[in-house]
Amino acid sequence: MSLHQKIRGSTRAYSYNLIKERIFHLELEPGTKISEKEIADELQVSRTPVREAFMKLAEEELLDIIPQSGTIVSKINLEHVEEGRFMREKIEKEIVTLACSSFDDEYKFKMETNIAMQEVSADKNNFYRLYELDEEFHQILFQATGKMRTWKMLQQLNIPFNRLRILRLSEVSNASNIISQHKEIYQLIAERKTDQAVEVMEQHLRLVVVEQETIKSKYPHYFI
Repeated sequence: MSLHQKIRGSTRAYSYNLIKERIFHLELEPGTKISEKEIADELQVSRTPVREAFMKLAEEELLDIIPQSGTIVSKINLEHVEEGRFMREKIEKEIVTLACSSFDDEYKFKMETNIAMQEVSADKNNFYRLYELDEEFHQILFQATGKMRTWKMLQQLNIPFNRLRILRLSEVSNASNIISQHKEIYQLIAERKTDQAVEVMEQHLRLVVVEQETIKSKYPHYFI
């Protein structure tokens, strides 16, 4: 690979990560028009790596590239939210079942540390960090059960679901409820209480459904 290709590749990755972060942080709200030229000018790079980043983000349902019109930040598709949530619920209940039979001290420590950091983030009202720690909590379960490829596969499907989760954390004061459920899931796994752990995980992954209408009524222009 030539130096030029390496630089372009790193610029594309940086452009991609920057735009994705702004969308997830709601700095770029759903429906906002976004310009290749403006991003390229801001980063002081050519438009080619930015265009490639746009294409990748479009594949992930984060941008809508409309010929002869321009590019906008995709609105959140609630049917796709539910599809992602459904798939995650079905798989994660099985992950919990596996974790109840094989969850060693290394992962118990990781989970205890994660939950402690969630409480700090909630106290500081840092909802985006709380979202990241929430993701990490679930990732630890997949890691502990040797299912990281499954986790990575779910990440692609769960982009609309995750956008709604971040919006929910920023708007609905339910951080204590989320953390409480995480603690309960962890405790039930540590005690190998499989049926109860699976039931609480199911309730946990359905929280967003309960709160969805509240968020949608406040931000109807964010959704399709």
